Amino acid sequence: MSDSERSIFARIVSREIPATIVAETDRVIAFEDIAPKAPVHVLVVPKTEAYRNVTELAAAEPDLLAEVVAVGSRIAAERAGGDYRLIFNTGESAGQTVFHVHAHVLAGDLSEGSLATF
Repeated sequence: MSDSERSIFARIVSREIPATIVAETDRVIAFEDIAPKAPVHVLVVPKTEAYRNVTELAAAEPDLLAEVVAVGSRIAAERAGGDYRLIFNTGESAGQTVFHVHAHVLAGDLSEGSLATF
C-alpha cells in the first residue's frame, strides 16, 4: 500500500504524522482531534487498518471493539468525570471522512449545538 493509499490514522499510528497522543495500548491509540467539536474531543483508533467502519470491526474482532470502548471510557473518566458521547460514523453520508474505523470521544459542555454537523 502506497503512502497516498494509507489513511491519516495509519500514518499517525506509525508516527509519520504528529499527533497529541493521550492514550495507547498494544492495539489502540487515542489522540486529540485537530478540529475539536467539544471541549474534550479525542479519537480512539485501532492500530490495524483492516476495518473501514465499526460494523466490520464488530463482526471480525469484538474484543478489539471492546478495547476501543474501554480506552474511550478511561479517557472520559480522566478528562470529563466519566460523562461522554462515543460516536462512530459509518459511511460517507453519515459523516465518515476517514475510512479507518475510529471512535470520537466527546465530553464537556455539549449543549451549544456544536455537534450539529456530527
